[in-house]
Amino acid sequence: MIVEDEQNIVDILKFNLRKEGFETMEATDGETAVEMALSQNPDLILLDIMLPKLDGISVCMKLRESITTPIIMLTARADELDRVLGLELGADDYMVKPFSPRELIARIKASLRRTAGAEGYVGSTANTLYCRDLVIDIARMGVTRNGEEIELTTKEFELLRFLLQNRGKVLSRENLLEKVWGYEFYGDLRIVDVTVSRLKKKLERNPSEPEYIMTRRGVGYYFNE
Repeated sequence: MIVEDEQNIVDILKFNLRKEGFETMEATDGETAVEMALSQNPDLILLDIMLPKLDGISVCMKLRESITTPIIMLTARADELDRVLGLELGADDYMVKPFSPRELIARIKASLRRTAGAEGYVGSTANTLYCRDLVIDIARMGVTRNGEEIELTTKEFELLRFLLQNRGKVLSRENLLEKVWGYEFYGDLRIVDVTVSRLKKKLERNPSEPEYIMTRRGVGYYFNE
């Protein structure tokens, strides 16, 4: 689903996506985007920040109340505050205009592969990971703590899964970026910190005194054994 009000950008995105075999739908304002996303259930959303009627940040916030569909934000703004705010509200990724269609397609494919799941997980069963009161259901991308469901975005889920699979091992932000995001993301590791912070708020009973996701200052993050 392409959410963009500049028709020339929509046309470029449609051309490149369809050339790669994707089907597309388009919305040119924020209000229509929310309605379409909730009714049409797209596999992934490309979401511009500057939109009429309802801006992209507000769209992201509204969608995250109901769905965990991967969202890649598109923005002409170079302001770090906009990027960080989008990530904190649940966006999985962002690209600053002008961007390479080839790189965007690569990120879309990587995100969809992760959403579809992968083989080779370790744990009590082929599709389930356990740790104390946490149960991570790989097949349905679900997480429960003491039987209570915890709603995670795709990126948050993949980050948790990777940390849990490597429990006790300190992982650098560069390593997490490569393994979880699946591509080189030059010049900005903040996306890892923001996603870890978001995950802690949802997962930990007290994020200031975490039980699960720990920080090794100056090194990286690890899942507490």
